[in-house]
Amino acid sequence: MEDFPLSALSVALIVLLALSGFFSLSETAMMATNRFRLRHLAQTGHRGAQKAQALLDSTDKMLGVILLGNNLVNSAAATLVSIIAIELFGEEKWALAIGTVAVTFAILVFAEITPKIIGAAHADRLSLLLGYILTPLLRIFYPIVWFINLFAGVLLGILRLTPNPDGQDNKISPEELRSLVLESAHLIPQKHRAILGTLFDLNNITVEDLMTPRGSIEILDIDCPWEDVLTQLSTSHHSRAPVCRGSLDHLLGVLQARRLIGPLNDEDFDESGLLSHLQPPYYIPAGTPVFSQLTFFQENHQRIGFVVDEYGEILGLLTLEDIIEELVGDFTTSLPGLGNSLTWNADGSAIVEGARQLRDINRMLDLDFPLDGPKTLNGLILEVFQDIPESGVSVKLTGIPVEIVHTQDRSVVTARIFRPEAG
Repeated sequence: MEDFPLSALSVALIVLLALSGFFSLSETAMMATNRFRLRHLAQTGHRGAQKAQALLDSTDKMLGVILLGNNLVNSAAATLVSIIAIELFGEEKWALAIGTVAVTFAILVFAEITPKIIGAAHADRLSLLLGYILTPLLRIFYPIVWFINLFAGVLLGILRLTPNPDGQDNKISPEELRSLVLESAHLIPQKHRAILGTLFDLNNITVEDLMTPRGSIEILDIDCPWEDVLTQLSTSHHSRAPVCRGSLDHLLGVLQARRLIGPLNDEDFDESGLLSHLQPPYYIPAGTPVFSQLTFFQENHQRIGFVVDEYGEILGLLTLEDIIEELVGDFTTSLPGLGNSLTWNADGSAIVEGARQLRDINRMLDLDFPLDGPKTLNGLILEVFQDIPESGVSVKLTGIPVEIVHTQDRSVVTARIFRPEAG
């Protein structure tokens, strides 16, 4: 080695360590890059993203060329350190030991740990540049990489770990996609994030969770005196009204109030005229997922439906607006006596209507009432008491103190919920 001065050997070692660091950085950056962002950039025509995407589509070949270069460079660096150690200390055993320790330390610090930290921290930006470098390297060393991958493929086959050619292993579940959306706080506005989060939950929500319970449905009973029917029609705040005789057990159809703007002023308008404007009722089986029902509404050109159980008994009323409000939040209009907001008072309590949905209470007050049984606060209280409780009675529902404020007929009208103690 007398033809190569020690300074030249040192420069060569630095170059080898730099090359080793490059391959280590490339491996980490390419595997850690956001593949969804990369695919989006590739679809918009970004050349670097297209090259990186092509490399990731053939992970075995990409890793083959990276690891081939990394191992060749590391082996050369180890040999070069041994030569430098012999030049400095002679052919002593302890000199070789020092060389081994030195090259291990240098490779770990300068060619492995530091480059990989950089690659992981800036993976998205680096992958766009690395595509331009690794693509020609793969073309140059493709025969060697192909030959090595033959043996790797046989070994994977023996271990039954052959990668899926369709890339099924890279697919993520709806729950994982939901987590990605909800964790992207710095990328997605809060309102948009809330809508997307609710959209993922629609298949886990049934129509019973959103429907207006049967007891809260405002009906138009045409068995009442005709003057009362006309008064109700002229003062109703609903755009559609279920029309029946006596009760919902004798449902005749659904009336669109706007169709009666003209006929209501006609002195000859009577029951037969009203019945001629009815639309046939649309029924929804109980247990239908909300997302599926949204599709059914669209396919059947409906905006309102009656939820029925297995015996055909009407349980409640669901409208297209109910589903939309679940997605985007409550609109400014609401049913009388049932406000949109629900917050804790200064004393740590909240007055809640018995007809309020438990899902809404949990969301607005950050509580954890069970949702696998009754859908309303009134239903949960009645299930616990097995009777109609009297005003002033208190009970703990899943550890949450609740006081009955007012009852009427067979239901709890209002109740006071107390904020549970932390712990």
